[in-house]
Amino acid sequence: MSKNIRVIQYGLGPIGCATAKLIDERDGLELVGGVDIDPQKIGRDVGEVIGVGKRGMVVAKTLDEVLQEASADVVMHTTASYFDLFKNQILEILDGGLDVVSTSEELSFPWLANDQHGKEIDAAAKRAGKSVMGTGVNPGFLMDSLPLFLTSICQAVSGISVARRINASTRRGPFQAKIGSGMSVDAFNKKMAEGRMGHVGLPESMGMLFDTLGRKLAKYEASVEPVVADVLTKTAHFEVQPGMVKGLHQAAHGYTEDGKFAALTFTAALDLDNEGETILIHGKPELEIKTKGTNGDIATVAIAVNAIRRIHAAAPGLFTMRDLPIVTAW
Repeated sequence: MSKNIRVIQYGLGPIGCATAKLIDERDGLELVGGVDIDPQKIGRDVGEVIGVGKRGMVVAKTLDEVLQEASADVVMHTTASYFDLFKNQILEILDGGLDVVSTSEELSFPWLANDQHGKEIDAAAKRAGKSVMGTGVNPGFLMDSLPLFLTSICQAVSGISVARRINASTRRGPFQAKIGSGMSVDAFNKKMAEGRMGHVGLPESMGMLFDTLGRKLAKYEASVEPVVADVLTKTAHFEVQPGMVKGLHQAAHGYTEDGKFAALTFTAALDLDNEGETILIHGKPELEIKTKGTNGDIATVAIAVNAIRRIHAAAPGLFTMRDLPIVTAW
């Protein structure tokens, strides 16, 4: 039997607890520690925090504290979306001599919007002899690596469109908050202008599409607008009055010198109907693929954990989902 890959869970929010639980369940993986800054979690048994019973290890405040007690191979990193919040964490993990799988959206393809940060992470990984990848369901799959894989059966591609609709009422509280649930339209617009709310990942998906298909991105446009409730809308986390925000609609368009090549639209709102994804590949042949049942939380947890063995076997450096053998369930 092959040796288990030993994994530290870095970040124990809702997604981190779910990835840690799947790691704990998965043959071939061994959960050896957990890191979080929440004082309500520090010092508690990791297994109790993630809901699987005692595992004989406690949540530490720092990675170094975990490494003083256990050896590891890979860190599952699930903390923040933005480079200014997570970059030092990734560098710390690499300094500790560990591979990294992260759900941080801006890490999934940094070469368009965060090129210098991406180069810094790549250089640090190569110095450490370790590998890093950012992934998730979106970015990481639905709007980038999946449509790219679908182009493998096309003789020519003239454009790509991906539209995703999410009924946010079925999602966790932090996600409902991130899309503006319960806010006034004015407060929503102000918060969006600050750049710390809404879906993160459209520039990353756009960059991966253009770069992988060898297109030069001549112009990038993005927009966001609130989805406003017309009736009282309730979830376990929010009660949204009519006229208040219950979600958002985001769009991104990428152009070559010849015109628009890619369109990505993301709509997430409470009680949204027609949930699902539509992928259109324009070319020869014309393809239309519709998907249903993609629960973003479950899918993000799955793809991150399923990627562990790929990134642990990879050469040193920063990778994206297009760079490695296909990630599959195992």
